[in-house]
Amino acid sequence: MSPRELTVRFHGVLNDFLAPERRDVAFTHVLQGSPSVKDLIESLGPPHPEVDVVLVDGEAVGFEHRARADTRLVVYPALQAPGVPPEARVGPPLPDMPRFVLDVGLGRLSGFLRMLGFDTLWRNDSADEHLARLSRQESRVLLTRDLGLLKRSEVVHGYFPRATDPAHQLVEVVRRYALTERMRPFSRCMACNALLSAASPDEVQGRVPEGVAGRHSHFRQCPGCQRVFWPGTHHDRMQGLVDTLRRLEAVGT
Repeated sequence: MSPRELTVRFHGVLNDFLAPERRDVAFTHVLQGSPSVKDLIESLGPPHPEVDVVLVDGEAVGFEHRARADTRLVVYPALQAPGVPPEARVGPPLPDMPRFVLDVGLGRLSGFLRMLGFDTLWRNDSADEHLARLSRQESRVLLTRDLGLLKRSEVVHGYFPRATDPAHQLVEVVRRYALTERMRPFSRCMACNALLSAASPDEVQGRVPEGVAGRHSHFRQCPGCQRVFWPGTHHDRMQGLVDTLRRLEAVGT
């Protein structure tokens, strides 16, 4: 090892962000200056919100720790570092009921999360700086496939969905944040995020197709956008997705 080198090893899903030859192995890295371990980690690929524990020569350190030559840097994602107490982890704990904010490319995923009952903010015109600031100010998990956005210093909690299919992205997020037991399906408007309330057939008369009004007696309405929901074919498809998520959790796959 040269005087300006250190050894680096990433574990678990953090390897997704590395060059193929650096995945699941220890490798040497030549230091440029004296960067913080946060800046060093992100220069190698992984975004800091996906990092849970950083060890230098076996000792847990914070993101502000300065990298030094002739040391061994080991980095773990969430839930994979053995025997590390909560106070030694680099990120603060999540709230009991996570809330989310999504970038412009994840509109369908935002609808799925709302369908499961999670407070989820999304607009098709939000600027990166607004999303990063909102994530920090409101303690929301930022979901984005833009690594530059996820690496902004304001972001505390965040995740990069690996899949491109929204249903598969939903499975990833539910697993990453252990959401199955927190789901409250069909309690929130998929369009505007407001909490739904029960409505009688009389209350929705004239706002639903005549055939629907004749076949159904239970409705939910949105106080924000005034949409009306009922257990039709789309509801059945969504219920199937909810059931699939619960089965996956039960079998641990």
